[in-house]
Amino acid sequence: MQQMIDFLSMPEVWGPAVAVVVAIAGWFGYKSSRDTASEADSGEAQLAASPSSESDSGQTAQPQGLQDAPEFEQPESVSSRMTRLRARLASSGALGKALLSVFARGDLKASDWEDIEDTLLSADLGLEATDQIMEALRTEVKVSGNNDSERIREVLRQELLKLVDLNADRELHLEPGEAEDGQKQAAAALVVGVNGVGKTTSVGKLARILVAEGNQVVLGAADTFRAAAADQLQTWGERVGVEVVRSDKEGADPASVAFDAVKHGLETQADVVLVDTAGRLHTKGALMDELGKIRRVMERGTQIKETLLVLDATTGQNGMAQAKVFAEVTNVTGIILTKLDGSAKGGIVVSVQKALGVPVKLVGLGEGADDMAPFDPESFVDSIIA
Repeated sequence: MQQMIDFLSMPEVWGPAVAVVVAIAGWFGYKSSRDTASEADSGEAQLAASPSSESDSGQTAQPQGLQDAPEFEQPESVSSRMTRLRARLASSGALGKALLSVFARGDLKASDWEDIEDTLLSADLGLEATDQIMEALRTEVKVSGNNDSERIREVLRQELLKLVDLNADRELHLEPGEAEDGQKQAAAALVVGVNGVGKTTSVGKLARILVAEGNQVVLGAADTFRAAAADQLQTWGERVGVEVVRSDKEGADPASVAFDAVKHGLETQADVVLVDTAGRLHTKGALMDELGKIRRVMERGTQIKETLLVLDATTGQNGMAQAKVFAEVTNVTGIILTKLDGSAKGGIVVSVQKALGVPVKLVGLGEGADDMAPFDPESFVDSIIA
């Protein structure tokens, strides 16, 4: 035994042995730390994957919801679209050019005055307005004794401004009111018109104007006779984050849809509820009576502050009979003129205002989503006599 102890005590023997032991210990230590790190990583991964009490309460789900939220279009501001539409109008001037070409002939004969009258009538100004302008032009030529183009243009401009009426109230009165319980009460607007004038498109474009001004809007798809109308309105609403109340049943009661739209607008504290209606001929008594029903049902929930009649400016005097009947049934407060490109047909602005006693409030000048703007009478007159 003593010999064995002496042998192991020799440096030549225990040195290598200690090295072996240290190496073995180091290996096990490395493995242990690696396993520990692996377990820690696994634990963090499980913790991240498992729902916490905060996520159960919805707090941690919010960023995911924001990330998944759709990106809505930002409608063009009213001031910007007004500038753009003025520039578009400025490229026209059919009425002014036609009249000045006659005055440029020199001494005017009876046939020349007939040409002037025909030009004014063809612009859809109507008989009364045409007579008023003719009288002013005759007086100017008689008093001044010449046909100076600049002076004639100025007289024409002043007469047209009188007819268009610069003092007419063209504001959209769609400010929300207050209910008896103190809650915000959405303002309602009803949009009416015959088939094919662009009512649904006008509703969508008007919604964009209201959204651009910071309003919360609800759309009501009360055109239940045309299958594509509700889908079309839905598309307009989705583009700017506006809710659309509609019926999944084709041919549903439009008054019921309009009522539900008003109800939803009140529940969601919306600012404005816009209701689209089906196109109808003014000669169809039952359909016109239905508009009255829609109006009465909507007024059970809120006040209808605007009833907007959509007219196609290119139809000219043919649209006047339609406008008069709609005005009688639905108490029209304003006109939306579509396809008003400053052409000779633009005289409908004057005639429709004189016939109905209500102003043109909005005009459409193109197919773009933001090609609608408040009507600016001075810009319009300047454009058609340029």
